[in-house]
Amino acid sequence: MRGGVPSSSALHPAVPPDHLILGIDPGLQRSGYALVSMGPTADAVRLVEAGLIRLPRGRPLPERLAELECSLEDVLASRAPAALACEELYAHYRHPRTAILMAHARGVILALAARRGLEVISVAATNVKKLLTGSGRAGKRQVQRAVMATLGLPRLPDPPDVADAIAIALSGLRLRQARRVVRGAAERARA
Repeated sequence: MRGGVPSSSALHPAVPPDHLILGIDPGLQRSGYALVSMGPTADAVRLVEAGLIRLPRGRPLPERLAELECSLEDVLASRAPAALACEELYAHYRHPRTAILMAHARGVILALAARRGLEVISVAATNVKKLLTGSGRAGKRQVQRAVMATLGLPRLPDPPDVADAIAIALSGLRLRQARRVVRGAAERARA
């Protein structure tokens, strides 16, 4: 049950798989997903595709998880990204059940990534917000504006689940680039 939002896939049909990152904002009713790619320079980042996976409300949990897996498998099969960035779980002490339920969705996502041999980049929500807006406490609208500005989008990405997925993908891309720089420096130091 994938639902799309404006996508630039027609503009960027042939993206080298090593440059493609899938960001996922996991949910049991709606999961946002976004594919971003890095261009020839570190600042040249493009949105390739973004959308929303709507899961059947009121259906048993196992059925929703199976639908999430099938929908994400479709995305992975059509684009073959090099890595998957997923939001880490956050548990508020007043709502522990929410974190437990969200862990089911995240578990399906991580298992799917492992079966496909994808590099997994886990990012805390506060780190995503800080990387994009400068504040780990930024609101949904602030994240939407930061995503729009970063990618030069003509309008705010909506719904917020999609904007969050784009933000997660952008953060994953930046963290992956930083890891490569550190790894390269360590290898040069050993040589």
